[in-house]
Amino acid sequence: MRRFFVEPSAIGETHIAIREPSDRNHIKNVLRMGVGDEAMLSDGTAFEYHARISEILPDNILFEILDKQGFGSEPSVRITLFQAIPKQGKMEVMIQKSVELGVHTIAPVYTARSVPKGNIDNAIVKRDRWQRVAAEAGKQCRRGIIPMVETPIPMGEAVVKLAGYDLSIFPYENEEDVTIRAVLAPVAAEWKSRGPAPAGEGARIAVFIGPEGGISDEEAAALIHAGAKPCSLGRRILRTETAGPATIAMLMYEWEL
Repeated sequence: MRRFFVEPSAIGETHIAIREPSDRNHIKNVLRMGVGDEAMLSDGTAFEYHARISEILPDNILFEILDKQGFGSEPSVRITLFQAIPKQGKMEVMIQKSVELGVHTIAPVYTARSVPKGNIDNAIVKRDRWQRVAAEAGKQCRRGIIPMVETPIPMGEAVVKLAGYDLSIFPYENEEDVTIRAVLAPVAAEWKSRGPAPAGEGARIAVFIGPEGGISDEEAAALIHAGAKPCSLGRRILRTETAGPATIAMLMYEWEL
């Protein structure tokens, strides 16, 4: 069944109005949907609606609400991926795969060894492009929300933000003794002992992934000082665009999501 995202303000008691021109064009002219056709509509925050087209007007498409329910495809755990910005082209792949695997937010970070350097105008342009990639991936894999891609920030700001999470981890090539499972298992067990949590209301976890050249000793020390736990992903060194999605997949497995 087709899925579309709508603003909460477009949702009424019995009907939902699709007013966005690009969405209306896609529904009418690309998909050639008509009165009586059904779709899933998501408000991007908490609920999704099984709805049926009841009327096609010049300035909107009206859907009749058949059923309303909480997100069925969203994990309870909320993962923010702090990703050191890699070389051109790799970020898009990393965003796409992370969205498919269930990430909630992606925070691009300029680190000491990042190849692209910080520039506010370029950062905004990149962020808009990356958000479109996240939106396309979210629709393709039927996410209940479109994960947010934030404007790139320097390493210092990323470290400060880690204080707001229930758990912060960073895969680190110099960590040989502590595995990611050793870090995740006790936290996951504690949260699961509380019983099932609604989508997005479980543990808030930060994952920090360094750049191609790895994070510097000073950056690793700053992360540890902020409470982030270093861990190993195994005996092989993963590329930066692989490490993020791999870590998210391990998290989802450990939380049985």
